[in-house]
Amino acid sequence: MIKSELALYLAERADITVAEAMTIVHLFFQAMTDTLVSGERVELRGFGAFFIKEYESYLGRNPKTGEKIFVPPKRLPYWRTGQELRDRVDSAVISLHEFSKHQ
Repeated sequence: MIKSELALYLAERADITVAEAMTIVHLFFQAMTDTLVSGERVELRGFGAFFIKEYESYLGRNPKTGEKIFVPPKRLPYWRTGQELRDRVDSAVISLHEFSKHQ
């Protein structure tokens, strides 16, 4: 699913225009991005959590030339799946597997 599909789904479910839904989707992701940029965690109960992992600088190696290079420190976003989502996805896979055994 991409953002435009999410907006269409939201528009249908909430009985609002696609433009209004797209604004809501955009604002939602902007709020998440702003929160992560500020170093805070975004947690959606039952779905998962986004957080920033910080890495220190290190001396790396260019695999092509073997030359040593300095890799600067960096901050990267990470995602951890919530238990409820994990269980729902897993049970769907089990159901599909059981269904295919009986075909």
